[in-house]
Amino acid sequence: MKIVGFFITVSGAGWAIWWKIDAKVEKVKTETAKEIEDQRVATQDLRDDLAKHQLHTAEKYITKEGLRETTEQIMGAISGVKTAIDNMTLRVDRVVENQSKPARATRAN
Repeated sequence: MKIVGFFITVSGAGWAIWWKIDAKVEKVKTETAKEIEDQRVATQDLRDDLAKHQLHTAEKYITKEGLRETTEQIMGAISGVKTAIDNMTLRVDRVVENQSKPARATRAN
């Protein structure tokens, strides 16, 4: 009887220890699952924010190629203005050169 009582006591103690360990493991699993879900939600929020930022950047800012193209257009327009000013200067010079010189009045003493 003592041997049976001893085995029942040992198995009861083992079962109690196992029950406590199992409860702690389940608690950790639950907490970990909650933390993983929170991290998943936070990650999805970050992805959504990044996608919004990428869209905003694409809509509001110019690419290097677009900037290069725009700069070339502006420089071409400036070149056209310079050419027009140079031609106007030549015309003004011709007009001034072709004006008849006023006759000098002589003094009569």
